[in-house]
Amino acid sequence: MLKKILGGLAAAILLLVAVIATRPAEYTVQRTATLPVAADIAFTPVNDFHRWPEWSPWAKLDPDMKTTFGGAESGAGATYAWVGNDKVGEGRMTILESQPAALVRFELEFIKPWAGKSETSVSFKPVEGGTEVVWAMRGLNDFMGKAMCLVMDMDQMIGKDFEAGLANLKTVAEADAKKRAEAEAARVAAEKAAAEAAAAEAAAAEAAAAAGTEGQPTVAKPTP
Repeated sequence: MLKKILGGLAAAILLLVAVIATRPAEYTVQRTATLPVAADIAFTPVNDFHRWPEWSPWAKLDPDMKTTFGGAESGAGATYAWVGNDKVGEGRMTILESQPAALVRFELEFIKPWAGKSETSVSFKPVEGGTEVVWAMRGLNDFMGKAMCLVMDMDQMIGKDFEAGLANLKTVAEADAKKRAEAEAARVAAEKAAAEAAAAEAAAAEAAAAAGTEGQPTVAKPTP
């Protein structure tokens, strides 16, 4: 009896291993949103790791998360590392490529709770009404990764985080666009005020010069 149970258990394990082994190794997660701002405005908070806490869907999962910035200030070569609770784990990101207002491509490395690497990108394309932003992740599952995919949906799990992140990015980008518009309006108003002041000063100078000419006595020319 025991031999039959052990045999059946071994057969079940072998079947499970076979099923896991046939699971796709490559995975892709992608979400898209249209932000009502210019592409360069949407691009900036993504290209600068120092601004990720403003919109990252994972930042609020651990208020005490420790972050470290390195490499370039922003763009290609910039790095961002984090260590947090069980919800955020530990990992590191490096910007591999940065095309202004068009693309930011990262290497994403998870250290805990499990190790793994994937390539992530955020692309920006001007469209009617604003900018189409596409957040995508691509990677390869090892055996354990394939096993985990049997009990959880990678697309659904990470996809909802991407959706939340894009919604947060929309809020941040709209605030940046408002600040830019206000700064531009202030600049235009300042230039207009300066031009009006210069015109008034020139007019006053002309009036003073005219008044000075009118007040001078007329000298008669001698008759030859």
